[in-house]
Amino acid sequence: MNNANIKIIISKQDLNGKKGVALLPKVLEGVQWTTERYGTAGKLEFSILNEGVIYPEEGDKVEFYYNGTPIFYGFIFTIRRDKSDVIKLTAYDQLRYLKNKGIHQYLNKRADEVIRMLAEDYRLRVGELDNTQLVIPRRIEVNKTLLDIINTALSITLQNHKKIYVLYDDFGKITLKDIETLKLEILLDENSSEDFSYVSSIDKKTYNKIVVYREDEKAGSRELYVTQSTENQNRWGVLQLVESFDETENPKIKADALIALYNKKTRSFSLKNVLGNVKCRADFSLYVKLNLGDVEIDNTMIINRVTHVFNFQEHLMNLDLIGGVINV
Repeated sequence: MNNANIKIIISKQDLNGKKGVALLPKVLEGVQWTTERYGTAGKLEFSILNEGVIYPEEGDKVEFYYNGTPIFYGFIFTIRRDKSDVIKLTAYDQLRYLKNKGIHQYLNKRADEVIRMLAEDYRLRVGELDNTQLVIPRRIEVNKTLLDIINTALSITLQNHKKIYVLYDDFGKITLKDIETLKLEILLDENSSEDFSYVSSIDKKTYNKIVVYREDEKAGSRELYVTQSTENQNRWGVLQLVESFDETENPKIKADALIALYNKKTRSFSLKNVLGNVKCRADFSLYVKLNLGDVEIDNTMIINRVTHVFNFQEHLMNLDLIGGVINV
């Protein structure tokens, strides 16, 4: 039931919050580690044999190693039991605690300094945080999740400094990196996976006619601005999106921005059962060369979501990728 390749340690805490008993459970095959973009917490799902001695509890610390490499450090949030001798557990890394809401204000701080401030307030461990350069003069955040507060600071940095920074948990330490430093020297082609899934569609988030409007209740009138693509209307029929605008927005700029964003097919792409590599996690990038039929990919792509599946004798992963013509 257990194997030297897969090692999970569950550490219990005593009543004083100090490190307590460490459990080495008998882990079953099929340990799954999933990471997603946009600061979503990393998730570990695994099953152990119910040995009836010391049971895992919510809040227990979990460490996962594969072939001696540290993969995941987090905390148990969900425990599932039934009549069998198997206990199923779900653990999340520290980013799960960024769902907490609070009231926070800061003055003259960079985004990385905001992250450090929030981590200290909520007793979260911090690793390497890249200097994000831009100083944000003042922000007051009321009833916002910690992740929303961080994303706002990173968004302001992107708008003004043209830099994308990625937030993730690196084995128990909250980390912030310039996305340009997260490029993996990995090439995926037609021989790299058991199968792929490619979906192109005009069913969702595709519009070739944009109507923006503003109501003037005092005058009893309505202001409209329309932009459209007759070429794609001839191909797909009329697909219309209606949006409002206010006095602070330029209707032409808003409509032109929306048509540029939505006047195209949506395309999603994933690779199934790729030979596993523990360096692959959300927001990291790799190179893909593959003919999908109506398009050919030959460029760097960002990992949007990845699920690693660890068995005793093999490690595979399923990748959702974005980049180039792939926009979903």
